[in-house]
Amino acid sequence: MEIVNAEQLHEIMPNAKQENILLYQHGINKVFADFEINTPLRVVHFLAQIAHESGSLRYVSENLNYSAKALRAVFGKYFPIDSDAEEFARQPEKIANRVYANRMGNGDEASGDGWRYHGRGLIQLTGKDNYRHFAQSVGKNTIARPDLLQTDPDLAVAAAGWYWDSRNLNAYADHDDIREITRRINGGYHGLEDRQQYLTRAKSVLGV
Repeated sequence: MEIVNAEQLHEIMPNAKQENILLYQHGINKVFADFEINTPLRVVHFLAQIAHESGSLRYVSENLNYSAKALRAVFGKYFPIDSDAEEFARQPEKIANRVYANRMGNGDEASGDGWRYHGRGLIQLTGKDNYRHFAQSVGKNTIARPDLLQTDPDLAVAAAGWYWDSRNLNAYADHDDIREITRRINGGYHGLEDRQQYLTRAKSVLGV
């Protein structure tokens, strides 16, 4: 059953490209049923969060193309001196393998797991553990084919739905609590104003 159509998605995400709306529309409607995003408040909060996280359906893969200065600012723990940051600058694969090593189920830096399981999906899954649990949930081998979260539009949306469900975000949507949803996705409140703008539009468009 179609909960939201292409025209409504465009009203909610006015900067989204039409081809991206059409690409993800089916997956968005499917994920509502698959993960019990099945009340008006749940729907609008989910749409607001994926709109922000994906830049209005533009991004399904984490951008790790950091300059040396940005590496020092964002990942200073892993690049404590300038020469380290300069060695890794603008090399996304090397950066991912360094910063995501030995955590979230990943192997060490040499294993390549950091890059293999870097963030993908409309709400980006990161780390081998998340990819494994997602694979078990949807019955797709995203451990062997992590790129599917980037190349298969339905799986890109399903990754967001699985993440939403795994963090019990329906419960916070039921209380219209955008701050707690944002904190559980982001770890803080980054982009809260933007997320709120998407939420306000979604409520207006869908009559919530």
